[in-house]
Amino acid sequence: MHKSTTTQADLQPWYERLLAPVQRFLQKRRLQPIRDADALRAFLQTRASFVAQMTLYGYLRTRSGVRFPELFNNDQFVASINIAKWHVWLACLADLAAYAGGMLRRSGASQAAVREVMQRLVDEILAETGRPPDAGPEFPAHAQRVRARVALCDWAAQADGDGPFVESPGALVYWAPIVEELKVLDEEIVRNSVRFRWNEIREQLRRALDAQAIMGVAPSP
Repeated sequence: MHKSTTTQADLQPWYERLLAPVQRFLQKRRLQPIRDADALRAFLQTRASFVAQMTLYGYLRTRSGVRFPELFNNDQFVASINIAKWHVWLACLADLAAYAGGMLRRSGASQAAVREVMQRLVDEILAETGRPPDAGPEFPAHAQRVRARVALCDWAAQADGDGPFVESPGALVYWAPIVEELKVLDEEIVRNSVRFRWNEIREQLRRALDAQAIMGVAPSP
């Protein structure tokens, strides 16, 4: 009989194994310049997903400890995680879009031009995502709020810091399937964990984004 062997990878939590290829891709792949709208759309989509899933699963694992794998035998809990995952992703997408749009505005592009580009990119991402069957009934309304934020955003007011990241920290606290009494105790730490995740993403965008190329703005002399 073949004797099975257990590797270190087998001992990783399932969500870490699931996200490991994405994490390696984002960390080790040479960051390519973002010189067109398609590249910016891909950045928004992948980084929003990464931050949403890493912060949500990390919080759940921390709170549940060794019981974390057992919780996935509970169908109701799994359904709650899936709903949370999609709503935290929407909040992450909204925050990152606001930050990226602010960078485009600082390139010298007009408010109207930035709004047109960012609305198109966010609309394309949401159209491609559709209405996931496991996202719960509130997903469409939340997606509309993301569209509204982009449509009404004052791009010149989006600072180069954590100012635009106003929705994702609170979304993780609100949607995570953790009892309310524990959320009250955890709130500051959880919010800070999301803010910390955004530090690397902002630095990547600063290094990679060619805002003038995307917006067709001539470089300053």
